[in-house]
Amino acid sequence: MDFPSLHIGELCARVPIIQGGMGIGISLSSLAGAVAKAGGIGVISAAQPGYQEEDFFRNSYGANERALAKHLTRAREIAPDGVIGVNVMCRGHHYAEYVKCAVKNGADIIFSGAGLPKTLPSLVEGTKTKIAPIISSAKAASVLLHLWERHHHRTADAVVIEGPKAGGHLGYTREEVAMWGNGGYEEQIGDILKVVHSYEEKFKKKIPVIFGGGVFDKADISHYLSLGLAGVQMATRFVATKECDAADAFKQMYVNAHKEDITLVNSPVHMTGRAIRNAFVTRAEKGRIPPDHCFNCLKTCNPATTPYCITMALIRAVKGDVDNALIFCGANAWKINEITTVPALIHELTE
Repeated sequence: MDFPSLHIGELCARVPIIQGGMGIGISLSSLAGAVAKAGGIGVISAAQPGYQEEDFFRNSYGANERALAKHLTRAREIAPDGVIGVNVMCRGHHYAEYVKCAVKNGADIIFSGAGLPKTLPSLVEGTKTKIAPIISSAKAASVLLHLWERHHHRTADAVVIEGPKAGGHLGYTREEVAMWGNGGYEEQIGDILKVVHSYEEKFKKKIPVIFGGGVFDKADISHYLSLGLAGVQMATRFVATKECDAADAFKQMYVNAHKEDITLVNSPVHMTGRAIRNAFVTRAEKGRIPPDHCFNCLKTCNPATTPYCITMALIRAVKGDVDNALIFCGANAWKINEITTVPALIHELTE
């Protein structure tokens, strides 16, 4: 089966695959550039991309803005003609500044979730940068698109549905994950498609809808395209590639994981998350791990009460200190058994 290209406005990805944004530092310029070069849409995470900058601990915002610009430039050098996006979490401090930095430095599209990105249209106004909210329900899609129509007189350029089998922070309760984790989510997809189609008619434009969460192989891609979706978002599969920006020890956690190792965690973001069970997760379940430094990264985090510092937990992850880190992953991470390359993975998924 030849998959169709993914068109978002005038942007065109030869392969209908978006590489999901993964922070901290899991998807930066190396991975995003490689995916874009291979024909998909590469995505840089704006979650603390400056963690390697010398002044990160004393000036995290400045380090992050500088690093985000640097990684967008590097990704564009890798894939001059590719489609490159940036994922910006709504719940983070300096949300508007990171979006504007991404736009200024040539991001083709902004993906935004972990909350409703109500102000996103105003932040890209007058530019060619596309906007794609990441949502988990028809209600969220309806509320957000109505707000954008009413206050900004525009709509989304694309919509990403993040399903209950996704990795990292989830837009679902544990009960919803249990209810839909073994199937039955197609009805929700259909409801979201109806909402988006109504805005296609209002604005006389095509709004591609992309599904992410548990997409693992070519058969999965074919299935979701058959439901009327324009493409898929995949993150977990791209971790196990040589181009992924994380340490090898992080990637090996995916290769070595068993199905029973994949678990749900409570995050300081006040959302349910999916991760690989390790010593850190077990320790966090037993009690609070007080932070010794605050990066002022989340609007909803109080360092006096947070269960642990998610920034440090994720920095240790990307650096390979896997016993003292939070290892986010998708529900099917346990199916991975080798490290490959981005071109080989794209070929496997599409040819």
